[in-house]
Amino acid sequence: MRKVQSDFPILNKKSRKLVYLDSAATSLKPKQVIKSVTDFYENYSANVHRGIYQESEEATKRYEGVRDKVAKLINADSSEVIFTKNATEAINLVAKTWVKPKSKVLLSVMEHHSNLIPWQKLLGSKLVFLDINNNGELDLSDLENQLKGVSLVSVAHVSNVLGTINPVEKIIKAAHKNGALVLIDGAQAAGHMRVDIKKLGCDFYVFSGHKMLGPSGVGVLWMRKEIAESLPPFLTGGGMVGQETPHKFEAGTPNIEGVIGLGAAIDYLQNIGMDKIREHEKTLTEYALKKLSRVRGLTVYGPLDINKRGGIIAFNIANIHPHDLASMLDNDGIAIRAGHHCAMPLHERLGIKASARISFYTYNSIKDIDKLVVSLQKIKRLLKV
Repeated sequence: MRKVQSDFPILNKKSRKLVYLDSAATSLKPKQVIKSVTDFYENYSANVHRGIYQESEEATKRYEGVRDKVAKLINADSSEVIFTKNATEAINLVAKTWVKPKSKVLLSVMEHHSNLIPWQKLLGSKLVFLDINNNGELDLSDLENQLKGVSLVSVAHVSNVLGTINPVEKIIKAAHKNGALVLIDGAQAAGHMRVDIKKLGCDFYVFSGHKMLGPSGVGVLWMRKEIAESLPPFLTGGGMVGQETPHKFEAGTPNIEGVIGLGAAIDYLQNIGMDKIREHEKTLTEYALKKLSRVRGLTVYGPLDINKRGGIIAFNIANIHPHDLASMLDNDGIAIRAGHHCAMPLHERLGIKASARISFYTYNSIKDIDKLVVSLQKIKRLLKV
């Protein structure tokens, strides 16, 4: 994959040479995305869908054009693309409009809180959970029985802690066979690998723009049109009166610049190629797993087979708290994540309170991993562990 580091201003600061290994939390933004946002403010800053003048029509054209870009990215129909604030809001939209009180929902123990708490808040809902095996993969041995009476299955495409790529196609087929619909949380998948909605066959798919080189405050809910047409609006107000899907779900002035920035991010990703991005992350992950295995006292969580995991690695080093580790790495200009990563049930399942996490994207290189390992070994010597 071509060198892209020069496209990311934050990686080229003279004041601090940053090794950014926290893309699972939020990705960096290339100058092309930043320019698309400033271009909106400088040249056609106006509301969409309302004004009969040049700037408003330009804003509307750009905004609606991103629906087509999203649809192409995930192989879907643009009329089924709904813009939200983020993946969290998208999941809440489904929870509060489609799922009925006292519903039975099947989740997994590895879910992010965004794909857990909305279901817990459903009045009288019953939640059942898929467990994981010792490799950090979903245990589907009793899936048929667990699906009995379930109206919705909601699982992550890729775990934000273990990096596990879940066998969502298998889950979707089994769920549909048992009369349940399926929501896939694609926050850690979209923008990192090829996503084909038609091939997956799910009923809902959600993701956030800020995890795929786009601005914060914009997300996507893809929903089957026949389902969307049967649902009431999630929010009410200006812009949704008399509208059909997808606009009936987008009340109020939207995050216009965010959506336009998301479009620029998709252009950037498509220009590289999703298959190349996936291969690049596999190369980095394989190299990182090999190098980390040589650090004494370090435990990696999740599958060791790179074909079964994305570019995310959670780990712990014996006798070093993840927060201390992250703070000391920061002194060397290395940014990682530390904590429970909004996945407390999974950490409880693993028998740990927290973990350190590194995650990769287009702008990372083998050198970043080498710098990380050197710093880890230095920290171990300083702390005498």
